[in-house]
Amino acid sequence: MKSSKAFTKQLHSEVEDSEKGVFSKVLFKDDCCQYTLLSLAENTEISEHASTRNATVNVIEGGGMLTLEGREIPLEQGVFVFMPANAPHALKAHENLLLLLTLSEHFSL
Repeated sequence: MKSSKAFTKQLHSEVEDSEKGVFSKVLFKDDCCQYTLLSLAENTEISEHASTRNATVNVIEGGGMLTLEGREIPLEQGVFVFMPANAPHALKAHENLLLLLTLSEHFSL
């Protein structure tokens, strides 16, 4: 979704069937950022991977564990994590987990 107009969304109403596996929905995307709602059902895992873009994770609800560059970071409501581009990371939901993931372009100076 691209838009030049301001808008609001109720994030909980955007989640569809989050009881099984992984659900993701791009809420907004422009030339430099992408904002994605990400839901993982209890005991769901995303194996280690990396992104060429910087990322932030904002935990909306639920709990889990983020492994970022070999370090375990507990995820609970209110946690904010910055992940630099190309950082290996993996995710496991210990209970239903709802996140706002923001990807931004990585620029080298």
